Amino acid sequence: MLDYVALEGDLADEERMVRDTARRFVDEQVRPDIGEQFEDGTFPLELIPEMGDLGFFAPNLEGYGLPGVSETAYGLLMQELEAGDSGVRSAASVQGALVMYPIHAYGSDEQRERWLPSLGSGEAIGCFGLTEPEHGSDPASMETRAERDGDGYRLQGSKTWITNAPVADVAVVWARDTSSEGKPVRGFLVETDRDGVTTNEIDGKLSMRASVTGEIGLSNAWVPEESVLPGVEGMKGPLSCLTQARYGIAWGVVGAARDCFETAREYALDREQFGGPIARFQLQQEKLADMATRITTAQLLAHRLAKLKERGDLTPQQVSMAKRNNVAMAREVARTAREMLGGNGITTDYSPMRHLANIETVYTYEGTHDIHSLVLGQDLTGIAAFE
Repeated sequence: MLDYVALEGDLADEERMVRDTARRFVDEQVRPDIGEQFEDGTFPLELIPEMGDLGFFAPNLEGYGLPGVSETAYGLLMQELEAGDSGVRSAASVQGALVMYPIHAYGSDEQRERWLPSLGSGEAIGCFGLTEPEHGSDPASMETRAERDGDGYRLQGSKTWITNAPVADVAVVWARDTSSEGKPVRGFLVETDRDGVTTNEIDGKLSMRASVTGEIGLSNAWVPEESVLPGVEGMKGPLSCLTQARYGIAWGVVGAARDCFETAREYALDREQFGGPIARFQLQQEKLADMATRITTAQLLAHRLAKLKERGDLTPQQVSMAKRNNVAMAREVARTAREMLGGNGITTDYSPMRHLANIETVYTYEGTHDIHSLVLGQDLTGIAAFE
């Protein structure tokens, strides 16, 4: 596997174990069927409990049966899962960074005890409700509202493009508390079997087809007071979750790009045209050199982010830079790898076209490429272009 500057030579034993376990899981459980599942538009739900057994959900958190591995180990896990498919990494990323993280960071002791063990084991599935039909890149303008009703709240509104929603047992829903001064954004743990909650699936996707995506409809859905996350108010709550998820994406797409590169390199060495392997042609070697360099640069950025995160110095803007750069890198590498495979590259027999289609979603979700450009622009100039 491509590791041109021997970054993995510095891994601790635990980090190697996590990497090898995830790589073996992908080789044995994901790769054999993922092309067919992508084509059929189905998510391999049977993998969820297996991923739970292996500790793939929020392993960088501690307590409640969670292993508390290093941020590098967590990144390597995301990298190996996305080398299989972005849909598999997304399932783990949403469960861990967007559902378990806010419960762990902002939940009550009772909420943690109730949900973290079952989410960590894969017995329960969670989803994260922030994006709305009219508010994607501007989540602060959300219209979903929560109004006090007795010893609980009534929720009204809708969320869309929600990974795991149709199969989730609980949704972390962000809504404006209209009963409080200033109408602050608050997080609510909403069981999806409550009256007034619907989780319809979104079909017709041409990307992330091996991922289950849906909507959350809230029509007078009542939740008790103990369903409110007590430890946070305002946009800090959902945005801090997104920072966690974007960190995982910055690592994950390196795995997708690496898989595309390895597929293209192997194909170039095996495919013979004009009397020999196409790998002997300068044009093909230049493509491989460019891909290897861009992947290595992204690996360096991901490993640096891990060090910053482990010592508590990582900023959301640094994560924006890594998400922006690494996803754009993976998009270009997937395109180039598909090109090197010629006509064979458009089939599900090879991974680059599937990765390329998936990365179109990853390029957009968790903050679009353009929004991350503006986040960096504000940090570099002190001027907010989106206000």
